[in-house]
This record gives sequence, structure tokens and C-alpha cells, in this order.
Amino acid sequence: MCRLPLASFFMFLWLAERGHCIGSFQNSMRELHNRFAISLYQALIETENSSNLIMSPVSVSLSLALLQLGARGNTRAQLEGTLGYNVNDAQVQDFLLHSQGDMSNSSQRMWLQQTCTVFIQSGVQLLAEFTQFAAAWVNTSVVQANFSQPNHTRSYSEPAGHSHDESWPLHSGSSSGELSGSGEGQAEALWWGQRPQVALVNTVAFRGVWQKQFVFSNTQNLPFILSDGSTIKVPVMYQAAEVSFGQFRTTSNQRYNVLELPYLGRSLSLQIVLPSDKKSPLSSLESQLTARQLASWDSGLRRTKMDIFLPRFRIQNKFSLRSTLPALGISDAFNPTAADFTGISVEEGLYVSDAFHEVRIEVTEDGTKADAATAMVLLKRSRAPVFKADRPFLFLLRQVNTGSIFFMGRIMNPAEQLI
Repeated sequence: MCRLPLASFFMFLWLAERGHCIGSFQNSMRELHNRFAISLYQALIETENSSNLIMSPVSVSLSLALLQLGARGNTRAQLEGTLGYNVNDAQVQDFLLHSQGDMSNSSQRMWLQQTCTVFIQSGVQLLAEFTQFAAAWVNTSVVQANFSQPNHTRSYSEPAGHSHDESWPLHSGSSSGELSGSGEGQAEALWWGQRPQVALVNTVAFRGVWQKQFVFSNTQNLPFILSDGSTIKVPVMYQAAEVSFGQFRTTSNQRYNVLELPYLGRSLSLQIVLPSDKKSPLSSLESQLTARQLASWDSGLRRTKMDIFLPRFRIQNKFSLRSTLPALGISDAFNPTAADFTGISVEEGLYVSDAFHEVRIEVTEDGTKADAATAMVLLKRSRAPVFKADRPFLFLLRQVNTGSIFFMGRIMNPAEQLI
């Protein structure tokens, strides 16, 4: 019998315990991210109660985390309470920096990048400690800006190999279709007239290709039932594939289905959430969604051969979070007399005059922008189970290993912004 030396035995126990602690910490961070994502989503649908919606929880949380680095007193307490973690903790910072960085992979035709830009009014001097924190943050840069004199010249960055989409500008007056804007002109356009001294802009951009692409020739114009019961016809993609699928129930026993479609490389996936009962409104599911339910999907999805019908859709939303974030508990940051950002600059009276969130997503046959014509075909029905998103549904684009939700939204009418 092989005997393990006592010192080695203790080392083994320590490593096992350390691994357990790391796993528990990651699970805890995942739950906090999911809880924030759902809270933000539910707050936004209060004002966007009948239209398509998309948001990026990680984009908003990363901006708030950077603000927390420079906040003090009750302002920091509110930011920490809403996010659920202290960003000054080294373990938290390590998790954020490693789970929310650049995930681009040209060999898999995937491009996902977040950027955070700190725009500073000329003459405002940042504290050295905050500058060091910002420099170590995910894709963060510091840009001097003159908010009192708007510059109408815009400068935008775009990844190599991606063309402009002039038919769908992201920013008013811009000819760029990319999410990742940079430069002084962008900040001046967003905040001109408000005379801020410091402004934070966070963007997240994604382009991806399905692990198994939909075939263009299988796309048909099929009925989609709107929330008022009326029906329209929209381009609906089709494929027969083995996918991850699960059936779940809310606390009030409402049944719903979750379908997961991986992108090439399987590091990211799109989850489609659909009420099982066609008569159940999506709003009843939205109000009952919890972080615990999202966690149950990880173990509740099973590989299933299915016929999948999914409408093409594209959404672009721009929100002011000025009224949404106070509803989540962040109010002092927007109050000129209560805000405490003395950890950012020695300048007195710094506060957040507004917070803008702009995001878009487009889902097509190959996973990216496509302009090919579609053919009308009749599909041969198989005996496989059918997942048919022919009525309002939720969607989440998530990172597989961390569970981070990069995009979350809903489709009420696929034809709203579809070309």
C-alpha cells in the first residue's frame, strides 16, 4: 500500500480546500452578476413595456465598478450594495479583469471587446491612484475633452476585416455601425451642454458565427404572434440540430423552455427563453425571472435533437440610466450635493450628470451581418421535438465558463428593426 507523507497529505488538503474556495468565489460572483443583470433588465422594462429591448449587463456593471474605485463614503456604499461586491478587493478585481476582457479570436471569426474610456475636461487632474487603477482596468483609456465646445468630427475604431454598416448608424450623425466608439468627439456629442468634468463611456461589441450555421435557403416567411394576439409574417430561420435544451418552471409553476445555440469555439452561446404555453404573456415570465433560475439552467439543459425555428432579428437601444440606476439603489452618484468622488480627483463637486447605455445585436443565418436573398422553401417535417420561437421571447448571450451575461433582451416584434 502506498503511503502519502504527512506533509504531502496536508498540502493535498490545502490545495483541495483552496480549489473549493476559488470555485465558491466564482459561483458567488456569477450569482451577483446574474442578480444585477436581472434587476437592471426588470427596471428597464418598466419604461419599455411593449417594445424590443437589448442591454449589456457587463457593460453597465463594469462602468459602475470603475466608478466605485473612485467613490467614497455613502456613494461607494450604494455602488457596492447594488453590485454586491467591493471592487477594491484584489480577488474581485482579478475576476473582473480576467472574465471581462478581450475575447476576440480571428480563427473562430469571433470578435468581442469591451472598452472603457474616461473623458476628462481640460484642467481637471486625476489622482495618481485612480489613474493607476484605470490603467489596469479592462481596455481603459483616458482622453482629454473640451465639453463646452463640441467637435463634430467623430473618430471610431473598427476591427480589421469588418466593414461599415451605413444603413444602421449607432450614433446620430455617424456613419459607423460598430459599437466600439472612441475619441473626443463621441464624449462631446453625448455630454455637450451639460458641462461635466469627468465622463465614463463603456461599450461592448460582438460579432460571432454559429457553431452550426443556419442555411439561407431554409429561411421562410412564417407567422409570428404579437403580444396583442395579432399575427405578422417575418423571416424565420430553420435548422435540425442537436442542441442543449431544457424545460423549467417558475416559482408560480409557469412552464418555459430554454434553448442554447453555441457560437464557433463554444466560449459564448445564445440562450432563447420561451414560455411553453402560447397563451402565457412574456411579461409574466419576465417578472418571475431570478438569478437562481439562471443558475439552474447550467445543470438542467440536455443534448436534444430538435427542429429549430428562430426569427431573424436586430435591435438597437440607447438608454439614459439617469432614472434607472437610482431605482436600483444608486442615487448619490447623480446628486451634485451628495456625490463623493474624491477618490477620482481633487476637484470638488464631481458627480455623474448622466449615464448613457447604447447597444445592439443582430442575429442572422451565419451569426453575423448578411445581405443574401432568401428563398421560399417547404421544409420536410421530422419526428424530432420542435422549438418554435413564433411569439415574444427572451434572449441572453452568455460567456460559458463564467456565466457572464454580455447581452440580455427580448423580442416582441422581430420586424421592428429588420431590413
